[in-house]
Amino acid sequence: MNTKRQPAEVLAEARRRDSYLKRTKVLAVVDGMAARGEPVTFAAVAKAAGVSNWLVYAEGVREHIQSIRDQQGAQDQRGLSSSTSGTAALKTDLELSRQEISSLRTERDKLKSALQRQLGQQLDHVAAGDMIARIDELTRQNERLVTERDALERERAELEAKLAETEEDLGAARTSLRRMIRSENSAPNVE
Repeated sequence: MNTKRQPAEVLAEARRRDSYLKRTKVLAVVDGMAARGEPVTFAAVAKAAGVSNWLVYAEGVREHIQSIRDQQGAQDQRGLSSSTSGTAALKTDLELSRQEISSLRTERDKLKSALQRQLGQQLDHVAAGDMIARIDELTRQNERLVTERDALERERAELEAKLAETEEDLGAARTSLRRMIRSENSAPNVE
């Protein structure tokens, strides 16, 4: 039966696969460092594998790194005291951490600056585009209002002409009515 997987399932599977690949890479880096005789520290492993410090302290990975460190510590006890190698390892971890912090700060500053520039450009484009659209809208609205105004002006002029004509007709009708009334009043009453 072939059922369609949900996006969450696909994402979870991709995360599991990515986690598995990163863990495998870390373990291979640890084994390679041990084989070359390099001191294995959590920070050095994280840097060499190109992963976060969190991953080297994750369950399963941490134990493997610690067992290699313990083996190296036992080997170092033959030639050097344990405290000297521990101090050297701590100094190495500290220096690597400082370098990583410095590079992360530089990268953060670059990304922040790039993001600010990009947002500024987007705002410029959006603002310009919105302004152009608004100007076009206002221009169309103005043209429509001018056309309506001109039509209303013509209608007003026509109505004024009709009113003047109607007033003339009314004046003429009144004059005619007065004449008729006078002529009726001045005519002899025949009864």
